[in-house]
Amino acid sequence: MADVRYAIHPAEFKSLQTQQLRDAFLVENIFQDNQVSIVYTHYDRLIIGGVKPVSKEVALQTYDALKSDFFLQRREIGIINVGAQGMVMVDGESFVMEEKDALYIGRGVKQVTFSSSASLPALFYFNSAPAHAEHPTRKVTLQEAETVELGSLETSNQRIIRKVLVNSIVNTCQLQMGVTELQKGSVWNTMPPHVHDRRMEAYFYFNLPDNQVVCHFMGEPQQTRHLFVRNHNAVISPPWSIHSGAGTTNYSFIWGMAGENLDYGDMDTVTPADLR
Repeated sequence: MADVRYAIHPAEFKSLQTQQLRDAFLVENIFQDNQVSIVYTHYDRLIIGGVKPVSKEVALQTYDALKSDFFLQRREIGIINVGAQGMVMVDGESFVMEEKDALYIGRGVKQVTFSSSASLPALFYFNSAPAHAEHPTRKVTLQEAETVELGSLETSNQRIIRKVLVNSIVNTCQLQMGVTELQKGSVWNTMPPHVHDRRMEAYFYFNLPDNQVVCHFMGEPQQTRHLFVRNHNAVISPPWSIHSGAGTTNYSFIWGMAGENLDYGDMDTVTPADLR
């Protein structure tokens, strides 16, 4: 059964208390032993989920609310492993997934299963979006990613952005995903921030020590709010919201987007001085 998150209007967002914000936008408990966790958001119908296969093979199954015969009947999915080595079987074809390897699976695939070692399990994080066409399955490693280095140590935002499941690398319908790694001494991500009304975004934080946190900023540029998030938490970011953060140490995160525009550079930048 999926956890369903409904869309929130910006006017309502302004009045939400801390727990209401967390209930609406924060995704916790993504990795549970031998289970597939699913959060279905009404922002561009994106699904956020995770799989942690420990003692058995775990299958990606449909659920009643999708009204589909199988999970990918009308969907595509992007998977990134943030744990130890694991394997994904896609209609009988096996893909060995090392840490930070990505896998795109297109519409129409009927069987997807996950497996890994019980002593060193894989952690498969995924995003899924509705798809209008079928594209081939493809694995993408970090070495194959389109890599960009941004920021500086002086502004505490030196980071490496690795675009893995984007239209310059692999054909997708609307899904885009990538990995951003903050360098030592840097804590700010996506600063200066931006919004993009043509698509929503989800942030998944990882490589964050247990005793450290990230303060994730969201909301309209003149009506910002914040969420304190921990390792392996995700945040749903509406199209009208900024998505930025500052941590108590450096960390990594996976960004995933769905919407009507595949142009990575399609964003409306907000200068820090204009934030409220």
